[in-house]
Amino acid sequence: MTFIKGISKSAPWKVKESEVTPESVFKDRRRIIQAMGLGAVGASIPGYVQAGIFDLFGSPKSTTPFKTIPLAFHSNPLFSQQEGVTPIEKVMSHNNFYEFGTGKSDPAENAQGFNVDPWKLVVDGEVERTLTLDLDDLTKLIALEERTYRLRCVEAWSMVIPWVGFPLASLLKKAGLTDKAKYVAFETLYDPEQMPGQKSRLMGGGIHYPYVEGLTVAEAMNDLSFLSVGLYGKTLPPQNGAPIRLVVPWKYGFKSIKSIVRIRVMDKQPPTSWNQLASHEYGFYANVNPKVDHPRWSQATERRIGEGGLFSAKRIETELFNGYGDQVAELYKGVDLRKYF
Repeated sequence: MTFIKGISKSAPWKVKESEVTPESVFKDRRRIIQAMGLGAVGASIPGYVQAGIFDLFGSPKSTTPFKTIPLAFHSNPLFSQQEGVTPIEKVMSHNNFYEFGTGKSDPAENAQGFNVDPWKLVVDGEVERTLTLDLDDLTKLIALEERTYRLRCVEAWSMVIPWVGFPLASLLKKAGLTDKAKYVAFETLYDPEQMPGQKSRLMGGGIHYPYVEGLTVAEAMNDLSFLSVGLYGKTLPPQNGAPIRLVVPWKYGFKSIKSIVRIRVMDKQPPTSWNQLASHEYGFYANVNPKVDHPRWSQATERRIGEGGLFSAKRIETELFNGYGDQVAELYKGVDLRKYF
């Protein structure tokens, strides 16, 4: 690990060793469920605990090894955590990526043949230079670094993941923003033949595809906003958003759009997929806020995946902005976070 000279204390956004997910995790789903008698008690479990609870155990039912490639990167000491992160098998098997299915294990099972080469990422709109990047550009255009971030899902579970990539701001600076730039829109690949969930809204959870997301320019230029091309030192598996995805750690996970093919800088607020589907449940900003509940899930606490032993239902208190308030709170000065949720 490389350290920046002159830094003598942990940065406020660094993940504390005491809060990262332990290494141990149970894999035998059938044995655990039988031992716990969950079939009989499932109906009595509160909704906020039920969300994905059976997906906490084990790996996908049937997978073959993904051909991920080691990446050359440096560890950023301001965002680094050497041990205790969520086990890689859990990060690769517990996913929300409705393009490949609505179950937590569906993406890993249904993305086996996903092809990312060739790939084209276009950066356009209110920019001085339109950029068209291929797969090689994504890993070589900007020096890669590793950052460990907390990931908080709106379903009230969380992980701690070491991502490899580069700041979103670095890419936007290469394109150059015009004076009209106010928002940054993102779009996922639309390829129903590779992504079965896109073949119908019913199969894909009701979402109108392609999946789209957006940030304000100020959010996009914040140093925490990160474009990831890998995790755990290797290129991204398809279920985690290969070959490039957004990571915005102070927002709920659905803002961190996967498999991006277009980044468009705009002068007006872009549409976002979950907000289009249910605007009363999913706001444009989607900042982690323990005081603003989702209609189906309390946001006051969260379940850290892998923590809490057999039942993995130990809950920890959720922090405003997922604990990154020192870096992003200024972005929302004077903003009513209940109204603009």
